[in-house]
Amino acid sequence: MLLIQYTLIYASVLIFVAFGGMFSERSGVINLGLEGIMVMGALGGAFVLYSLPAGTPAFVIILLTILASVLFGMLYSLFLAVAAINFKADQTLVGTAMNMLATAAAIVIVKSFNNARSGGTNPSAILDYIANRKVFLIGDFNIYMILTVILVAVAYVLLNKTRFGLRLMACGEHPQAADSVGINVYKMRYAGVLISGFCGGIGGIIYISAANSQWDFMYGVAGAGFLALAVMIFGQWNPLRIAASALLFGAFRAVADTYSAFDALIHLVPGDVYKMLPYIISLVVLAFTSKKSRAPKAEGIPYDKGTR
Repeated sequence: MLLIQYTLIYASVLIFVAFGGMFSERSGVINLGLEGIMVMGALGGAFVLYSLPAGTPAFVIILLTILASVLFGMLYSLFLAVAAINFKADQTLVGTAMNMLATAAAIVIVKSFNNARSGGTNPSAILDYIANRKVFLIGDFNIYMILTVILVAVAYVLLNKTRFGLRLMACGEHPQAADSVGINVYKMRYAGVLISGFCGGIGGIIYISAANSQWDFMYGVAGAGFLALAVMIFGQWNPLRIAASALLFGAFRAVADTYSAFDALIHLVPGDVYKMLPYIISLVVLAFTSKKSRAPKAEGIPYDKGTR
């Protein structure tokens, strides 16, 4: 049961964040800043979980935590949108800078908060939210798992069955052709990046709070954003394939955290091997699948209306 719980938790994280990358890249903008967006979303949600007083209704805690994560994630994703769409900056460099900045900013903010609150006796980057985290639990499972199932259904319909989704994909494949039929490529790309902030922010709060009662922001989100990028590529930018891939990667990540509960696994290989397993698997998968990837044709290419 423990292995199943952890698999579903990590799969939820990977699905949310990989879907964020999918919507951004479907619009034509590469989002390598998902790791940073996760950190900022986690920061916003963690502050809400920490700050709400005991006795606050569970519905209010859940709603405000998710809203804070979404808000922080979307605001942070605006950096990528403005830089990539308005200023036509190199999207790879912008995403990398966002990842580095987010972790550093989160550490400074949390340390300053703890210092001010404790009168200088607590300089740590740790936020503790053990009491309010419990409202997300439903027996042995977590409310985030329900949200993930809803997300998969909504994302599939939105991308494949609605005018918005078809226009978004057109902007990632042939932006000049989309523009010629009256689609505003700039607005659609903004929408794609902001949706990635929406999904990435929620993915961040799931990662730090679904299985932990406190979080040290010195660790950022420990590479989960990069793992989600591998899931997105393995899933071929398709919602259902991404969900299936996330379950596979989530299982390997769950083994890394729960192997000590199984006698057969403890003596099989050293524990560090299990912790490296998700990242090793992602490298192997990318090595064998990258040549056959069906990435949107115009992803990473800034759109200039004057070149149509």
